[in-house]
Amino acid sequence: MKIYQGVYDGKDKKFAIVVSRFNSMVTEKLLKGALDCLTRHGVSEDDIEVFWVPGSLETIFVAKQLVTAGRYDGIIVLGAVIRGETFHFEVVANEVARAMAQFNVIGKVPVTFGVLTTDTVEQAVNRAGAKLGNKGFEAALVALEMANLSEQFELV
Repeated sequence: MKIYQGVYDGKDKKFAIVVSRFNSMVTEKLLKGALDCLTRHGVSEDDIEVFWVPGSLETIFVAKQLVTAGRYDGIIVLGAVIRGETFHFEVVANEVARAMAQFNVIGKVPVTFGVLTTDTVEQAVNRAGAKLGNKGFEAALVALEMANLSEQFELV
């Protein structure tokens, strides 16, 4: 039996991180967590590129460009969509999740989904490092594992 699995080794790996500026008090903490994870696991700072976009919906355009660029071993998408008084929350959350899933279906580079979708600001802050860990760190950890797994199948 042959078992394939990724490891958390970032040596000689290149990552792109797409971050939404909207709800920046949360997304900046997600980015800090992702950067901490990548560098802690051997990714050189020179091999990390950060792309800031206005909002979570705009992460779709940039992620698509990065998936097709062929320069990265993994792409991490970070954002925070917090429920408001209108239907806008559902539209943005659903479209971003659907697009990222589609990139993983058709692309050759793993895209990890670190976009928080919460009911309150407090929930978002808690998931960005205040109480419940840092989902940016977790998204980067998944990117590391998937980049290494993908390499075993020569997909990247």
